[in-house]
Amino acid sequence: MSFEEIFELYNSMVFNLALNYTQNIEDAEEIAQDVFISVYQKISGYRADAEIKTWIYRIAVNKSLDFLKHRQRQKRWAVFTSFDLGGNAQPTSHVEFNHPGVLLEHKEGLVELFGCINKLPDNQKTVVLLLKVEQLSQQEVAAILNCSSKAVESLFQRAKKNLTILLNQTKENG
Repeated sequence: MSFEEIFELYNSMVFNLALNYTQNIEDAEEIAQDVFISVYQKISGYRADAEIKTWIYRIAVNKSLDFLKHRQRQKRWAVFTSFDLGGNAQPTSHVEFNHPGVLLEHKEGLVELFGCINKLPDNQKTVVLLLKVEQLSQQEVAAILNCSSKAVESLFQRAKKNLTILLNQTKENG
C-alpha cells in the first residue's frame, strides 16, 4: 500500500482523533500533519505485527498526548513568566473549544464534558476517547494501547468513576 493510499484511508480518522484530544481544529491539523510525517518516515520499517490502522492509531494517540503535554508545559512556563518582580500577574491565553461537529445548543455541555475528560490521566482519557468517541471495540483499543482487554475495561471503569466525580464537582462549583 502506498503512502498516498494510507493517507487517503486514514487522514480523517487521525484528524478526528486529534480533534477529540484538543477540541481545536488548528491543533488537530498540526497533530495530523505530524502523524503522517511519522508514518511517511517509518513506513519502510512497519512490521505487519499489528494492523496498519492500529499502528497509525498508536502514532496518533502518542502524537496527541505529546502535543497536550507540550502545551501544558507552555502554559506552566507562561504562568511562571507572567509574574514580574512586583508580583503582578499578567493574564495568560486560554485555548478555545473549536470543534466543528458541535451544534451551538450542545456546546456548553460538551465544553464541560471535554473539560472533565481532559482532566483524566492520559491512559483513562485515551480509553474514553477511543471507546466512546471513536467507537472502537475493547479489543481494538487493547491493541492500540498494547495491553489486555481486561486492562482496557479496568481503565474505562476508573475513567467513568473519575468523570462522575469531576462532573459533580463542576456542577457544585458552577
